[in-house]
Amino acid sequence: MTTPNTKPYRILLYYKYVPIEDPEKFADEHRAFCRELGVRGRILVAKEGINGTLSGTVEQTQKYMDYMKQHPLFHDMPFKVDEHEKHAFKKLFVRPKKELVTWRLNPEDNVDPNQLTGKKLSPKEFYEMLQRDDVIVLDGRNDYEYDIGHFRGAIRPGVKTTREFPEWIRQNMSQYKDKPIITYCTGGIRCEKLTAFMLKEGFQDVYQLDGGIVTYGKDPEVKGKLWDGKCYVFDERISVPINQTEQVVVGKCYHCGQPADRYINCEYDMCHKQHICCPDCEEKYQGYCSKECEEKDLVKYEG
Repeated sequence: MTTPNTKPYRILLYYKYVPIEDPEKFADEHRAFCRELGVRGRILVAKEGINGTLSGTVEQTQKYMDYMKQHPLFHDMPFKVDEHEKHAFKKLFVRPKKELVTWRLNPEDNVDPNQLTGKKLSPKEFYEMLQRDDVIVLDGRNDYEYDIGHFRGAIRPGVKTTREFPEWIRQNMSQYKDKPIITYCTGGIRCEKLTAFMLKEGFQDVYQLDGGIVTYGKDPEVKGKLWDGKCYVFDERISVPINQTEQVVVGKCYHCGQPADRYINCEYDMCHKQHICCPDCEEKYQGYCSKECEEKDLVKYEG
C-alpha cells in the first residue's frame, strides 16, 4: 500500500562492477524474473557487472530490490530511487553486452574500477570542492546532456558518445594534469572508468561524485546547489530537476535560441532528432526539427 502522498510508481537506477561468469545465462534468467515481476526498463549485463534502470509499481520495485539484495553478487549494490506517476519505459530489455558502458578502450587503457578509480566524494564533499578556485570541474557525460543542465563552471565535453572521451581528454585536458579535477555523471558509472583512464594518463588528483548527479540532487543537506538546468535521463521523462533551491534554465531552443529546458524528438520518424525546444516553437514547427523534415513527412503521408 502507498501513502496518499506517495506516487504509485518508482524508477530505479543502479550499477555494480562485479565479475559475472556467464552474462548470457544470467541475462536470460534475469529477463525471465523481470517479466514475471512486471517491471520495464533497460538492463545491461557483462562479464564486468550490471547496469540498469527500470520502472514499476512501488511493490514491484521493492520486490526487485529485495531480490537483488539477497543475491550474493549484488547484496551491497546501492539503488537510486525516484517516485513517478507511471512507467518510465514502454518495454523491458535485458541484454548481455561486452561492456556496461561502451568505452571500447584499448586493452592497455582498460581497467577494473574495483582496482583503480578516482577518489569518491560525497555530495557535501563535492559541493565544497565546487567552490574552490583551484579545482577543475569536468562533466563526464555527452555534449547534449551538458547542454540542458550541468554544474556551474563545469567544462563541456566535446563528445557525442562515451567512446570519444579518451581522445578528447588527451587533446583538451593535458594542461590540467597537476590540478585537482572533480568529475560527475548521471548515476556514477561512467566516472568509474573515466577517472581510472585519467589516472593512467598521468593526471595526479582525480575525484568523482559518488552516486552521480541523481544522488547529489536528493541529498538533504546540499539540495542540489550549484547545479543549473535539468539532468538528462535515459527514460521517457528525458530530464529531471536537481537543484532544490533555485531553478536556472541553461538550455537554448534549437529554433529561436530562447531559454528552454526540455528535449523533444523530431516528429519525422526517419529523423527523430532530439532537440531542445520551447513550447512556442514546438507549436510553430509542429514538433519538427526542420522544414525539410516536415516536408518529407508530408510527402510520406500524401504519397
